[in-house]
Formats: sequence, structure tokens, C-alpha cells
Amino acid sequence: MTSSNTPATDSQSFWQHDFGPYSPNPALKENLKVDVAVIGGGFTGLTSAWQFKKDNPNAHVVVLEANVIGFGASGRNAGFSTKMFGLEPEVVLLRWGKQKMVEAHRYLEKAVAYTRDLIETHGLDADYRHHGLVRMSYSRQQADRLRKSYEMFQELGIDGDMSWQEQAQVRRDFHSERFNCAIYESATGYLNPCKQVRALKAQAESAGVVIHEATPVNNIERTASSIILATPTGTVTCDKLVVATNAYTRQVPDTRTLQTRQFPLWTYQIVTERLSDRQWDSIGWKNRESFGDNRQMLHYFRPTVDGRIVMGGGDAIVYRSAPMEERASPMSWQHCEAHLKWIYPQLKDVRIAYRWGGPVSINADMVPEISFVGDERVIYSGGCFGHGVALSHLSGRTIADLLNGEKTDLTDFWIVNRKSYSIGSDTLAFLGGRVARQGLKAWDWWEERSLDDHPS
Repeated sequence: MTSSNTPATDSQSFWQHDFGPYSPNPALKENLKVDVAVIGGGFTGLTSAWQFKKDNPNAHVVVLEANVIGFGASGRNAGFSTKMFGLEPEVVLLRWGKQKMVEAHRYLEKAVAYTRDLIETHGLDADYRHHGLVRMSYSRQQADRLRKSYEMFQELGIDGDMSWQEQAQVRRDFHSERFNCAIYESATGYLNPCKQVRALKAQAESAGVVIHEATPVNNIERTASSIILATPTGTVTCDKLVVATNAYTRQVPDTRTLQTRQFPLWTYQIVTERLSDRQWDSIGWKNRESFGDNRQMLHYFRPTVDGRIVMGGGDAIVYRSAPMEERASPMSWQHCEAHLKWIYPQLKDVRIAYRWGGPVSINADMVPEISFVGDERVIYSGGCFGHGVALSHLSGRTIADLLNGEKTDLTDFWIVNRKSYSIGSDTLAFLGGRVARQGLKAWDWWEERSLDDHPS
């Protein structure tokens, strides 16, 4: 934690700062022979390793993390455990059809329930709160579009935990004149992602999984009988490999073909100082739900257990060169602060305590994938679109089923064993992302043009 008035703006998130001192495991310094190796110590990698080890107590399983557990998206995200899937439900429906849209929703229902059960059954200290999610609108145009989304959910029969609330009720609940109509969902939650991923580390180790941090994989060699991973100070020879690096996949050798199927998109967040009881009373929000708006360049908000507000979004950036380089974005942080205080002028004097950002994995299909790379010995998971908390936990169970060679309801899900379309070169991805970003921002401007003093 920092005591100065200057917010932290380094590569670590508020969650990592808040976690306090952390002692990473030593790097690999020997040659190992294992049944399954996992590259990436995030939600997906740790859950895959733990589930497979739990299924196969005598198996040898190792996780290799290039940095520290909690460095990537699993330690930086906002912690929303929701049923959001891919880019937008309307896009999923248009691209994939009604049946696959319903199947995706059911998979994410299982994912939220699985994540909550994992935390509660094993007593993971992740500050989990099952307080629901509210989808907000600001303008009349956004409210009309949101109502159509709600009608779509009703038509598909996936509105079981949802209710429609008119403007007057939303403003009574959240004490903001900026809000219009909203969809309230009850079956979602949020958590502290850094606490969660490090609790998953402890759980995996207690089951017998070996974890090495500060261990990047420099080379992957496939032979007829095994896969050999070379690291700076040791090797791992395995029968099967899980690539659970999500947005960081382009840094993994021998998976370069995945670079054309996914690309890192950078998003940024802020968190306030602790609010006083008086400040909380002034903004309502008594049920402490998470909420997000239905802009094309959406914003998302949630409380922390110690009385802060985490807020992010409003923009997303594709970088043309060195896309994995850590980058600050003062403009994004300024936008977040301005938007938060536009919604809640009651908080105009509240200080921003931390600012951070990080990459999420996107692909041309605009939905996640779990696929084989080259052959069925190598399994890859990515393309979470920033909605990966619950999804990545259940994907760990799905990947464990695939490692076991089992056919289950999870492995039958349609994102499994498919290859997303190629995005093309980094230049094409950059140009396409830039055009899409400007188009979406223009859409938001059009829908919000009538709003007073909108910070945009």
C-alpha cells in the first residue's frame, strides 16, 4: 500500500498492492519428467492442474509461471464472476444462433456456480460476495436497446435470475440522476482476484501439484513420445501440455500460430480511496451489487470489502508494436475518474488511490475457445474478452476432462476443439482494432449526445 497522494501506476494492480508481501516459489532448477505440464499460473492453469491432479492422485503435474502467480489478468481483473460471454449477447446470437447462445448461457451459469462452490467448499479466502449485477443505461436510446436485450433473454428462456427495473427505481437504488432503466441479475458475484489466484495456488500445492514461478518457457520441442519444455535453468518432459497463458500466449514458443487467432487488448482501471459511511449513504448502492453500463465501450463498477469503488473500461487499446510491453494510459485513467464523478458528483472530492491496466485476449470469432494445438497432447484456452473469471475456472474442469480423455457435458460445449478465425498480421489487427474502436466510440457518442455535460 502507498501512503502518498500519488496513485500507484506501475504494472501491478491494486489487488497485488493490497495483498501485501508475497513470497514466490523458486524457479525450476532441475530436469523433471511429468505426466502433465501447465504453462501459466492463472485461474485456468491452476484450476486445470488441480482438477487433473485430484482426478489422478498418482500423476505428476507441474505448473510453470513466467512471472509470479497473480501477475497477469488473474491478478489484475475487476473480479466479476458473471455470465457474460464473448463480446455482446446480440453479437453471439447473430454469429452463432439461438441454440449456441442458450448453450453458452448455461455453461456460464455452471461456471458462476462452480466458482462459488469452489470458494465456499474449500474455504478460499477471496472476499467473494454473491451480490448480483446490474446492467445500466444512461440515455433513452440505450434504455431502448437494453429493453430489447431483456426481451431477447426472455424469448430464449435465459432470464431466470433477471428483472427489469424502470428509471425511477434505479435512481432510488443508486442515487444518481444519470441512470435510466436497468436489468438486475441476482445469480452473479465478485471476488478479489489476486487473493483468489493465490488461494488456488495453495490448493493446487496441497493436492501435490508442483509450481515454479519466475520460470519462462524458452522452447518447446515435440517428439513422438513426449513434449520437452526448456527453461533458463531446467527442462520439463511431459506427456501432455496445457497452454493457459491467455493474452500472453504470443510469448510462448511453438504456439506462434495462436498469434493469428488471438490478440491482446489493453484495458485500464482505477480504484478510489475508502469512502466514508456518509459518502456511501449519499450514493445509495446499499445492496453492493456490481454494475456495468450497456455502452459499446462499456464501463464497469464494483465495491471492495473495505469500502472502495473499483471502476474501469470506457476504452480499450490495441498497441501496434511490442503489444505485451507494460504501458500506462493516463488518458484512460482520466476518463475513468471523470466518468465516475459524472455519475456521482457526490464523490467529486474523492481521491483515486490506484491506477493500473493489463491485456485481455480477444479473437476474430468474438467468443472464447478451448482447442488443441497441433495434436491432442497440447491444449490451449483463450479469447475470454475480459469476462474470464467464472469462465476460466470452469474451463479448468473442462481441460482436466480433455486431459483425462473423457467425453463429458463440458467437453461437448461448442467452444471446445474448434479453431477461431485468423486475425491476420499484427498490423491488420492494429488497424482493424483502431477502426472498430473509433466506430464503437462514435456509436456511444450518438446515443449519449443528449446527455448533459457528458465527459465521453
